[in-house]
Amino acid sequence: MSDTASNTLAQKDKSGALISGGHLVAKALKSEGVDTIFTLCGGHIIDIYDGCLDEGIRIVDVRHEQVAAHAADGYARQTGKLGCVVTTAGPGCTNAVTGIATAFRSESPVLHIGGQGALTQHKMGSLQDLPHVDMMTPITKFAASVPSTERVADMVAMAARECFNGAYGPSYLEIPRDVLDREVDASKAVIPAMGHYRASTKSIGDPADIEKLADILIKSKRPAVLFGQQVWAAQGHEDAIRLVRALDIPAYLNGASRGMLPPGDPHHFDRTRRLAFDKADVILIVGTPFDFRMGYGKRISKDATLVQIDLDYRTVGKNRDISLGLVGDPGAILAAVEQAASARIDKGARQERQGWMAQLREAEAIALEKLMPIFTTDQSPIHPYRVAYEINEFLGEDTIYIGDGGDVVTISAQAVRPRGPGQWMDPGALGSLGVGTGFAMAAKLAHPEKEVLCYYGDGAFSMTAFDMETANRFGAPYIAVIGNNSAMNQIRYGQIAKYGAQRGNVGNKLGDVEFSHFGRMLGGFGEEVRDAKEIGPALRRAREAVNSTGKSAVVNIWVDPNEYAPGTKAQTMYK
Repeated sequence: MSDTASNTLAQKDKSGALISGGHLVAKALKSEGVDTIFTLCGGHIIDIYDGCLDEGIRIVDVRHEQVAAHAADGYARQTGKLGCVVTTAGPGCTNAVTGIATAFRSESPVLHIGGQGALTQHKMGSLQDLPHVDMMTPITKFAASVPSTERVADMVAMAARECFNGAYGPSYLEIPRDVLDREVDASKAVIPAMGHYRASTKSIGDPADIEKLADILIKSKRPAVLFGQQVWAAQGHEDAIRLVRALDIPAYLNGASRGMLPPGDPHHFDRTRRLAFDKADVILIVGTPFDFRMGYGKRISKDATLVQIDLDYRTVGKNRDISLGLVGDPGAILAAVEQAASARIDKGARQERQGWMAQLREAEAIALEKLMPIFTTDQSPIHPYRVAYEINEFLGEDTIYIGDGGDVVTISAQAVRPRGPGQWMDPGALGSLGVGTGFAMAAKLAHPEKEVLCYYGDGAFSMTAFDMETANRFGAPYIAVIGNNSAMNQIRYGQIAKYGAQRGNVGNKLGDVEFSHFGRMLGGFGEEVRDAKEIGPALRRAREAVNSTGKSAVVNIWVDPNEYAPGTKAQTMYK
């Protein structure tokens, strides 16, 4: 659309005469609080761009739709708002499927708007025509096609509401090209006003269950709590912190809730979860399902009183019987429980819990002492645990850490301790490789004042790294650290164990690539590291380069291909 046509349309819109479908999309997105869309251009969707320019919505155009979808997911995780990805029809949609499926398993609120051939060409074999809604339905909370231009804004709002209905998740909305381009009388197109139409999601469920949980926690001698993804996603972390401090409960963190309590906080525990869950008399699970990461609930003692809080009714009690279940907003429930319980806990009970935490703290120190030899080893090739340890030592107070890989994420969880809430990101339950570039770009765009570091496996880096150029182009540089073992090593271990060394390297070995050249090719910093003692200095040089050049840095660290995470050796992801 020409500038003249765009100006004319804007004037018509202001006068209340005519407005196009693409401009209705943009107005509806603005009403939903969307300030950025991630996209890759296509003829089916360009009128949305024109509308976004008029509404002041930032358009971040990437090189691959998978990155756009991951970036929308990452932006939602970092801001707590609706993320938005816009793709063209056909391959534009299919390329984004992995990113939307990742958001689905990670319970991230993402609106995917996709193009489609014109309604007048329905079933005629138009360019890039596919049954997008049928394809997207299993991996979204809502998927629909917009039948008329008058319904565009209304259905954007409908799809957005579903993203926050119960447990968060993605929605998909397909808009045919003629519906998007058509102009209609603005008075016939309803655009919900910003912030004035949604119901509150801060439900505490049944108030009687709040009292039950308060009583359970007050009477407990050895309580423990695990805070998961939903606590951060629903912005309930401050309420969670107040609860554990008021009642002296040791807290364990997983997923996006890592960093909610800083390292060294007296209520923050991370190396003794199995011990705590074996000995606790009350275990509170908040905002995380009993999926493979929790051993489907089988790793939790059957002797403990088990309480589960979740946004989704279907998750509570799934895979494992529980003593009490509460459905509602994690923060609201925890705040209500804290209010009901904190004034009733006596001095003796508090002293008993402090003794319980002292036992766990001693066990934490022993566990760390056992890990220190591999955290600090100078072995060559470099031990991957040394890399994770050095990254943790390097992190600043405002560094957002992202893990992208198999063993990369598993080993990071043993060593990396983010310093603040929202400063840990990982692929989540789908285990998608390639999330890092989109997450890193989104995190930096959401928080330009913060440092962003993404630790990739070399397999994961090679999947999406070209969009580092996009990050540079939009002023969102970050530090990319690669643990390079020239293999898809988490899978390689299982193959070697099952089929022997001769067949264990089939389908998982990669070439030796000096990825530092990639950083320099894009105008930034690049360095190869083969000596463990050089990891820290190389990271510091990368930080200095990012700050001085405004371009991303790549630190390629060659790690031992024959070292694996304990979970990989035990193949716990399949058990």
